[in-house]
Amino acid sequence: MAPRTTPTERQRRLGSELRRLRMAAGMSAERAAGLLGVDRGRLSNMESGQRGISEERLRTLVCNCDCTDERYVEALVQMATAGPGWWEPFRGSLPQGMLDIAELEANSPRMRVWNMVHIPGLLQTSDHALAVFRLAIPSLPEHEVALRLAHRTQRQQILLGEAPPQYLALIHEAALRMRFGTPDVVRGQLAHLIDMSERDNITVLVIPFESGGFPSAGQAVLYVEGRVPQLDTVQVDSSHGPDFLHAESQLAKYRAQLDWLQELALTPGPSRAFIREIANQL
Repeated sequence: MAPRTTPTERQRRLGSELRRLRMAAGMSAERAAGLLGVDRGRLSNMESGQRGISEERLRTLVCNCDCTDERYVEALVQMATAGPGWWEPFRGSLPQGMLDIAELEANSPRMRVWNMVHIPGLLQTSDHALAVFRLAIPSLPEHEVALRLAHRTQRQQILLGEAPPQYLALIHEAALRMRFGTPDVVRGQLAHLIDMSERDNITVLVIPFESGGFPSAGQAVLYVEGRVPQLDTVQVDSSHGPDFLHAESQLAKYRAQLDWLQELALTPGPSRAFIREIANQL
């Protein structure tokens, strides 16, 4: 089988973890390839996410790298053996970054998101999402808008299942006051935000203008906890699509930023009251 030309974020992350394990153990690529019974080129493709790795080979590598963290090993096995998710029918029709975000969300027990301008995607109504999608440059044809809406709607189901992740949304007052769509669309979005915030697994915290400044104010951030802390990921938006970060220094930076924002935010009850007040002003 030929190497993958466009590995997913999960496949790239698994490959980077394999390389990190090998390098931490001081193991050469030649020795690792020999242990796995592959040539060095195939090992390189495994470490770049362009080729998969079987559970047997993965456990062989981990054992010889003296890794004794069983939870981490089992999480890597799950990454290596994961089957197709609900997002697979969209592959080839939507940008890969959108599918990578869906896969991250589907495998996370806890997420924190920070938005300055937009309502978080998992908490958007269909009408609000349509208003946002129709502001794209260049403009999206209606069939592309419909695809994005269908994908967004299915993504949102992760918060409503039998064992949903814990989801903390930090939303600035600016995002609540932005007029995406008609006043009725905005009112419907704010009412939906209040309703969702009353679910046991969802917390919505508002940061009012009067809270003042804070670090990285304009950047939307999604912090996705992995099955073990070593597999946490930060996703940030950019003009060319999502960027995924997982170096420990980057993770620490964004954890500190989100902690700072939580300290500035209103608590859940006052946050709901604040949202209602904005809705009543429309």
